[in-house]
Amino acid sequence: MGYLYVLMGKSAAGKDSIYRRLLEDSKLNLKKFVIYTTRPMRTKEVNGQEYNFVTEARLEALRNEGKVIEERCFNTIDGPWYYFTVNDGSMDLSKADYICINTLAGYNQVKSYIGEDKVRPIYIEISDVELIKRAIRREEKQKQPNVAEVCRRFLADNADFSEENLISSGVEKKHRFQNEDLDICRKEITAFIKEN
Repeated sequence: MGYLYVLMGKSAAGKDSIYRRLLEDSKLNLKKFVIYTTRPMRTKEVNGQEYNFVTEARLEALRNEGKVIEERCFNTIDGPWYYFTVNDGSMDLSKADYICINTLAGYNQVKSYIGEDKVRPIYIEISDVELIKRAIRREEKQKQPNVAEVCRRFLADNADFSEENLISSGVEKKHRFQNEDLDICRKEITAFIKEN
């Protein structure tokens, strides 16, 4: 039986960079399980890599087909953005281990859907000061930087990833990894995955 590893953390914690490196590690042999979003693609993002980028009309069609496992809506400065997981046939835990990026709420819903014994959390932590610096640097690279959205996201993440929420979701110390140094963080996560 394979596992679905759910990579989580606040915005700009380094999830995308860690995700790519874990997928590149041939010894782990992880398969990608890509969730969906209606938010616009950022500079350098590729459809089907970080997310499956779709319209709200496509989300509604997937809902009507009964394929949406979980979804979350974020009321951003630019309007509502949906992030959601779809039972699209791209994951077979009887054949492989998979990894995806999700939120804590998404992790809990996916865990309920496919079974707690098949899902492993990986939570990326970083100091608030470094987090804000990274978020601003990333936003500066966008065609139309939106610092207000960076601030909104930071405050929302602090609430969503509160210590109380992490504990109630079963995210223990062994599931938490500091990302002050990307290579060290990746190595620690790799060791955690190999133990499973």
